[in-house]
Amino acid sequence: MNRKSGAARSPSAQRFTVKQGQYLAFIYTYSHMFRRPPAETDMQRHFEVSPPSVHQMVLTLERNGLIRRQPGVARSIQIL
Repeated sequence: MNRKSGAARSPSAQRFTVKQGQYLAFIYTYSHMFRRPPAETDMQRHFEVSPPSVHQMVLTLERNGLIRRQPGVARSIQIL
């Protein structure tokens, strides 16, 4: 319950970190600008991080139910 209003929070309301939100915003914006999802290398270049860091973030977003991707298919990230 929300302490101030006493209203219950929606169970579907997703909670994510600021960094996860930045990745989600990048995926959303890139997908709309280029009409295809970004590759992990696109995220690596944008955020200036290592390939394992990007991959770990993608796995975390997927595990948290924020994105979906198809194994073995390039550029298959979808925001849920």
